Amino acid sequence: MSRAQLALNVDDLQQAVTFYSKLFGTEPAKLEPGYANFAIAEPPLKLVLFENPGKGGTINHLGVEVESSEKVHAEIARLTDEGLFTDEEIGTTCCFATQDKVWVTGPAGEKWEVYAVLADSETFGSTPQHLEGPQGSEGGVCCGTAAPTEGKAQAAETTCC
Repeated sequence: MSRAQLALNVDDLQQAVTFYSKLFGTEPAKLEPGYANFAIAEPPLKLVLFENPGKGGTINHLGVEVESSEKVHAEIARLTDEGLFTDEEIGTTCCFATQDKVWVTGPAGEKWEVYAVLADSETFGSTPQHLEGPQGSEGGVCCGTAAPTEGKAQAAETTCC
């Protein structure tokens, strides 16, 4: 089963977790410092929260969670055939999980990922650029923030979400 993903920046993670737990009637599937995600059955949604003070209430990125690496690779081929430039991250550590993913950028600059979770991870990943401030101020590819090379699919040089 695939489901849409909505990744939001929040000012206060605990306050946001309390609100979304009540709104969707479920507790987070994963709760780590500065990060939470909800696997909501109805409607099928993966809600991801990134504590990012001063950016609360904004979209971090959008995505589609799929059930296998094979589906990610099929999407890479399909998106490439459609002429969309992709940024691929295979076996990356991101958001406390090992994932295969592909990124595309929408017409207004919005970042979309298609990803499969392969395993849980003890670590968030490196250089989280989707977060502002000291922990995310250095370079690297994160949450599709690096621009892909025109005309070529490429693997990301760093890992995270």
